[in-house]
Amino acid sequence: MGFPFLGSRGHIGKIYCIMTANDSSTSMFYGSQPIIFEYAKKLRSCPTKAESVLWERLKCNSLGVKFRRQHPIASYIADFYCHKFKLVIELDGGYHHNPEQKEYDINRTIDLNYLGIKVLRFKNEEVLTNIDQVINRIKQHILS
Repeated sequence: MGFPFLGSRGHIGKIYCIMTANDSSTSMFYGSQPIIFEYAKKLRSCPTKAESVLWERLKCNSLGVKFRRQHPIASYIADFYCHKFKLVIELDGGYHHNPEQKEYDINRTIDLNYLGIKVLRFKNEEVLTNIDQVINRIKQHILS
């Protein structure tokens, strides 16, 4: 089965993998293919300003849990992922207002929810102008 792949910076392709909710052999990567790992590595080397700001607050277990950045999950790359709470955090730039991107984001969230993963979304502007509120919303989810 092919899954569309649109990277967080607009790269389009198709990744073939099987997504199953209870397949323990896929661990926290849910069957991600090598090309996804390569792309994630490239994304980690050139973060957006908002990603850098949030990463400064999430790294080193500063919330008491480990987050990974640009983490492969099936055919997707999550901006940030906490495996313990199965939580993806996505930061959305202006292109997320595009109708095609909105539809892609909805389908991506549905796919991740199917795997038992919750998705929290924040606008880049939220991170850049009110990081404390963003962190509080993440904490609320972790504590609930």
